[in-house]
Amino acid sequence: MNGNSGNCHANNSIKCTVEQCKFHCGNENYCSLDCISVGTHESNPEVCECVDCQSFSKK
Repeated sequence: MNGNSGNCHANNSIKCTVEQCKFHCGNENYCSLDCISVGTHESNPEVCECVDCQSFSKK
């Protein structure tokens, strides 16, 4: 069971633990998107906290 009403198809290439995202596949900890967009909110990112999944969409 994936926790997304049976509509989630986990992409085993994209791990994700952000349960608040509508693309998260429940207990599987994978994203259901075919691909994601990664970006930054900093002009000169130097640590992982500066990088964001720009495909995030709140449930």
